[in-house]
Amino acid sequence: MKKTYKIEVDCANCANLMEDAACKTAGVAAATINFMTQKMIVEFADGQDPNSVMQDVLKACKKVEPDCEIEL
Repeated sequence: MKKTYKIEVDCANCANLMEDAACKTAGVAAATINFMTQKMIVEFADGQDPNSVMQDVLKACKKVEPDCEIEL
């Protein structure tokens, strides 16, 4: 299952680092962040609950950029 989220990120480098952090999160099969459109596309692994996985993704992204926001 793929879902798109609105994300607030300040720079393209931070977006790349956040994308890497999201990809390493348990339950995420793939993740991409488009800095220009401020959108994150997350593909979840089979059988994963998107809401609980996204809480972990948000924590991982906040380690990269503490003031980032993802509209869940």
